[in-house]
Amino acid sequence: MGKIIIADNPLNEITIARELLPPSLDAVFAKHGSPEFNAALGDAVCLVGFGDGSMDDAFYKRAPKLKLVQLLSAGYDRIDIESARRAGVAVCNNGGANSTAVSEHAIMLMLAVSRSLIWQHSNVAGGRWRGNNASEVKLYEMYNKTLGIVGLGTIGRKTAKLARAFGMRVQYYDVTRLSEEHAESIGVRFALLEELLRTSDIVSLHVPLLPSTKHMISTEQLKTMKKSAYLINTCRGPVVDEPALIEALSNGTIAGAGLDVFDQEPPPPNNPLFNLPNVVLTAHFAGPTWDTQYSRFRNAYDNCQRILRGDKPLWIIPELQ
Repeated sequence: MGKIIIADNPLNEITIARELLPPSLDAVFAKHGSPEFNAALGDAVCLVGFGDGSMDDAFYKRAPKLKLVQLLSAGYDRIDIESARRAGVAVCNNGGANSTAVSEHAIMLMLAVSRSLIWQHSNVAGGRWRGNNASEVKLYEMYNKTLGIVGLGTIGRKTAKLARAFGMRVQYYDVTRLSEEHAESIGVRFALLEELLRTSDIVSLHVPLLPSTKHMISTEQLKTMKKSAYLINTCRGPVVDEPALIEALSNGTIAGAGLDVFDQEPPPPNNPLFNLPNVVLTAHFAGPTWDTQYSRFRNAYDNCQRILRGDKPLWIIPELQ
């Protein structure tokens, strides 16, 4: 029986992790870097948790039996991929466990910015039934609008499916093209990135954070968007050049934004985004719903069992395939 470490984290519901744990897995629950964690590392075959920047060559030398780093997140930007490669350790993300949660959250942010939800709530809660400037506020439907999805992975495809239920037209940009038949079957069409930005009423970002995607949305890209357009980001904060976005939101380059992620997390208390009336902000909470706790631990344990019986794990990150 191989030992696995489940790295305790405030975003993990350990009661669910224990509930789903198969009897065949000998698991240690410990915070990353704790004495219990370090003591178990030498015999660990699998590590379940989130990416940690301390997992360098020295870390893997302390874990000579380790074969799998199983992430509970979709993103893997905090992983030292080259150190894992040198150690011969597979790194796998969560297999789309949070895809439903994140796609629903993206749609929620689209609705919230289109209907000025925060403005409406603040007015009602503050005793201003329709506010003091109701005639200046325009509320929009999503029906018949064009959604541009940047990154058509599992989350992007689920977001497209939900958007089509609202009667939206969906176009996508991704470095990996779907076949025309596949695109037609799910109701999306390919667009060049500049074309997508220019013609979409809402742009929703669903790409991993890589050197090629860092600040892929900056001043020039924001200027390309419609003045009436909204930007939604539920992937990673640095995909967007935050100062450029703040400027664009402040001067009317775009109409608004719905953001679940930030350049720095948690953001500093003086972040200018907090004072802008045309943004809706959430605390990187798109993924960790109660339902997701079950799906991501279920996927994690499945991969651990695969490793222990000598099979190849699922969802290896592209750089290590």
